Amino acid sequence: MSERVRVRVPRLAGTQDLPLPRYATAGAAGMDLRAAVDEEVVIEPGARLLVPTGLRLAIPVGYEAQVRPRSGLALRHGVVLPNAPGTIDADYRGELQVILWNAGADPFTVRRGDRIAQLVLSRCERVEWEERAALDETARGDGGFGSTDRERPARAARPRGATEDR
Repeated sequence: MSERVRVRVPRLAGTQDLPLPRYATAGAAGMDLRAAVDEEVVIEPGARLLVPTGLRLAIPVGYEAQVRPRSGLALRHGVVLPNAPGTIDADYRGELQVILWNAGADPFTVRRGDRIAQLVLSRCERVEWEERAALDETARGDGGFGSTDRERPARAARPRGATEDR
């Protein structure tokens, strides 16, 4: 069983009727986030909407919360998150809101309590940069954007004019 991480969560006034995010199954990675809209809202095709959840979170230092799309909404309605995954930083204390984008062909209605996204809590490490003139060579080299779908000779990834750093 994985470690349990305690996250403090106050609900905003008028949202006590909505359940807290929870895992739908024992093996689920994400918890469902629900819409805290006061009345039905229609997202027209091509439009975006910022949907409140009625929750504020205190993510522990060393973690982030990732807001991810729900696959069923994407498949059946074309409703996606344009900035997926959205990051909720440990020091953010405002309301958790979700940007929904209707990339589908039909209007999409958001109702109070609808499951609109998933929330995943993840560890995140702090980076300490080590600037170098060049990088070590790998089989992939500087190949990107589909480069692993074809064979190509490995090349060192280094800036033009850089010399080997030893």
